[in-house]
Amino acid sequence: MLLIDPLSCRDSAILTLIDLGQKQGETLTSAVFDALRRAVITGEFAPGEKLRVRQLAERFGTGLSPIREALNRLLRDGLVEQSDLRGFSVAPTTEADLDELTKARIWANEKALRESIAHGDAAWEESVLIAYHRLSRIEARLESSPPDIDPAWDAAHATFHRQLTAACGSRWLIGFCTQLFDLADRYRHLSRLAPQAGMRRRNDEHRMIMEATVARDADKAAALLSEHFLTTARLSRAALHQVAAEKRPRARRSRT
Repeated sequence: MLLIDPLSCRDSAILTLIDLGQKQGETLTSAVFDALRRAVITGEFAPGEKLRVRQLAERFGTGLSPIREALNRLLRDGLVEQSDLRGFSVAPTTEADLDELTKARIWANEKALRESIAHGDAAWEESVLIAYHRLSRIEARLESSPPDIDPAWDAAHATFHRQLTAACGSRWLIGFCTQLFDLADRYRHLSRLAPQAGMRRRNDEHRMIMEATVARDADKAAALLSEHFLTTARLSRAALHQVAAEKRPRARRSRT
């Protein structure tokens, strides 16, 4: 049984994910990992926030082992850091990391997309169309809403990007693109804070990428996908500047 303060919205949301994962046949360790991973990616656990094993175990009502295993997996994925003095903490978000990550995403995904277009069969093409259709239906529902966290959209978005590269012929490249997606998704969630975020037409971007992909226009599809990543990076950079600007007045006040 999972024990937690029912007044904590963040904890309740995480526990819902754990319960859902176990109903779908996951082990407790996998369910805890998925819930913690999502909490880190969406910013529920802030960049730099300490992740204390015992507190997390008490919060989730689990033993220490599932928490340690989940944190070690997040450490391998680059979402969490560990030091002898501070223990586990959420990996920081920085402009330098964003720039490096965006370059790597463009390089890896362009190669994977080109290979998929060259070698993907009719079933792969259909999977891209279906993934886009599901994503666009959710986007239409959310179009009039302010940018916010929507688990259904997040899942459909990840599936769409995964299908674009699914026929590249290399499970290593697919795995690397997936890992980079998760790392970049932290910045995408952060980008919602940028003033320009509400003006972004995500569905148009995804539609153009899908159309160029199924038309087997590798040059156009790769260029559109790269620009899609760069747009997210620009919004994320603006959000990082905004967060830094908000922190400066508080820092000055604390010194007076």
